[in-house]
Amino acid sequence: MLKAKRELTIEWGHCDPAGIVFYPRYFEFFDASTANLFKVAGIDKFELRKKHDILGFPMVNTDADFKIPSRYGEKVSIETRVAEVGKTSFNIEHRLLKSDGQLAILCHEKRVWVTQSGDRIRPKAIPAEVVALLTSANNERTDQGSGGI
Repeated sequence: MLKAKRELTIEWGHCDPAGIVFYPRYFEFFDASTANLFKVAGIDKFELRKKHDILGFPMVNTDADFKIPSRYGEKVSIETRVAEVGKTSFNIEHRLLKSDGQLAILCHEKRVWVTQSGDRIRPKAIPAEVVALLTSANNERTDQGSGGI
């Protein structure tokens, strides 16, 4: 399955007054990490939208197990991988690791491939070529990021 790794530094704007990452910011990190997963696979989200007439692949379910906090100035990495691909949806796993390798957060998300029909948003089958990319074994690539999301 497709996987990628992204490194970032925890910035002051990610944190609450105690200097600990404010939990909603993690979900921003994970959303950016899913986008990065597609990027390192050479998949352009805007091209996908045009080519396959979709709105995108919004997150419809998520859960996170917060094990240890992350603090201002720390360097962390997020390992992201496709965990499962279905007919109209796919599951992603994110592992946020401290610089010493400790698992700080384990997050799972489910995304649905959607199109618009009139004023309704509906699931659509994921095209075979996209399924092939998502399920391919790749050499894990690392994106060296700052704290940017």
